[in-house]
Amino acid sequence: MPMERGFELVEKEDVAGLNFPAEHVLSKEKDVKALKAELERANTLGNLEYYKVKIYFEDDKKKRVVHTTIWAVTEQAILLKKNVVIPIRRIHKLEI
Repeated sequence: MPMERGFELVEKEDVAGLNFPAEHVLSKEKDVKALKAELERANTLGNLEYYKVKIYFEDDKKKRVVHTTIWAVTEQAILLKKNVVIPIRRIHKLEI
């Protein structure tokens, strides 16, 4: 699967050191709802089959993508291995 233009690949271990602003990257409520449904699906696949997904997100510096398993989804964030957290408000999309 090719990566989307403008997104830089980052290792999941490096995500822990990134800073995430309070602003949301998705502005439409329907897009946020669709993303949350995709996150739940990816979480189920990750827990059942250790399935990896591409998570397209944005920190305070640039757009990034990480290829990893989602271990948990909360109301505000997703949890990756080793307690690495990405706020849902900063996620553009998933590639499952």
